[in-house]
Amino acid sequence: MPIIHPNTTTLPVTDYPTTSPYTNSTGNPIAVAAVDFINNLLNKIPLPRWAIYAIFVAGGLLVLLCCLCICVKCCCKGKKKKKQQKENINLKGADGKTTTALVQPDVADVDYGSAKRQRGKLLYSLDYNAAQSELTVGIKQANNLKAMDLGGTSDPYVKVYIGPDKSKTFETKVFKSTLNPVFNEQFTFQIAKSSLLKSTAVMKVFDFNRFSKHEIIGEIRVQLCNVDWNHVIEEWQDLAEPAKFEEENLGEICFSLRYVPTNAKLTVGILEAKNLKSMDAGGTSDPYVKVQLALDKRKWRKKKTSVKKKTLNPYYNESFTFDVSFEQIQRVNLVISVWDHDALTRNDAMGKIFLGCDAAGNQLKHWADMLSNPRRPVAQWHSLLTAEQVNSTLVLKRKLPLQNKLPFLGGPPT
Repeated sequence: MPIIHPNTTTLPVTDYPTTSPYTNSTGNPIAVAAVDFINNLLNKIPLPRWAIYAIFVAGGLLVLLCCLCICVKCCCKGKKKKKQQKENINLKGADGKTTTALVQPDVADVDYGSAKRQRGKLLYSLDYNAAQSELTVGIKQANNLKAMDLGGTSDPYVKVYIGPDKSKTFETKVFKSTLNPVFNEQFTFQIAKSSLLKSTAVMKVFDFNRFSKHEIIGEIRVQLCNVDWNHVIEEWQDLAEPAKFEEENLGEICFSLRYVPTNAKLTVGILEAKNLKSMDAGGTSDPYVKVQLALDKRKWRKKKTSVKKKTLNPYYNESFTFDVSFEQIQRVNLVISVWDHDALTRNDAMGKIFLGCDAAGNQLKHWADMLSNPRRPVAQWHSLLTAEQVNSTLVLKRKLPLQNKLPFLGGPPT
């Protein structure tokens, strides 16, 4: 029997509920289960509750901010579209004719004009001598050219020809790392007055790249029928976007040059070609490369690569060495030509280029780089020209004089 203290009062025993004070046992059982699941999940996270709540609040604010940015962008886009539609509606009057006020540039016109002007300007001259049927095109200088390189500059040069015949193509020298080159070069074309009025003078400004395709910056086309030939024309003109027609792409070829003056060896390494012209019915070609040396404008020595079957992007990696003395190297021209091999018919010329003492532009630069870096191979890509363009500039004589009359040749041709 329990001992009851005299001063102690006993209270009736009451059964209390065993559920958590935070759980509403009379509520929705689904809600109770969800709350218990969330509490158990939060208890498993090794962070204090205040940190967890702060992370949730930050995430919610980030989502809200993203939604707000999307809404603002959509609203601006809608307003811009409505503005353009309104401008298009106001372009014409009731009679369907534009008003003179529309000729004045608005904001859109100013932006478009600046996009055109950013290609730069070119100062050129035109002079025609009717007595000698000679057209002289002068490339003076360029200004504010478009930067094509990562350093914010370009390596510009100008290519000049007369269309549509394009019998000759000239190139200026290359200026390194500048947007304001001063060329001061002149090029002469033989053209009759009757043909002059049907021709177009084309001046294309390129950015030079040694190991990739040269990028065009812009061009100028002058319809010669609109020129007043009573005096010399000299003017600045904005470079325009290059035309995407007219020029036939004959492909490119990459080769290296190495000259060692101590042992009088010239080594030509034919590396590869790409984007050659299709010559066969199946849309391919069987290209090979012919390497020819001309001394004093006379055919001298030649060699050729192997034939690559059914490809427009052949890889050769073949080299040829010629004996050329230092005295001869100053009078030698190197002719590189690509041919399509045919077993039953005559081989077809696919493209041609020449370097040497009579070359110009990129071809002369490559040759000069070789001479200024003896014993070191210098590789470069070149765009192929038509045989007519090269032959009109480099006129070779057919036969080599007798060997006993030219003792400096140093042996028979190879």
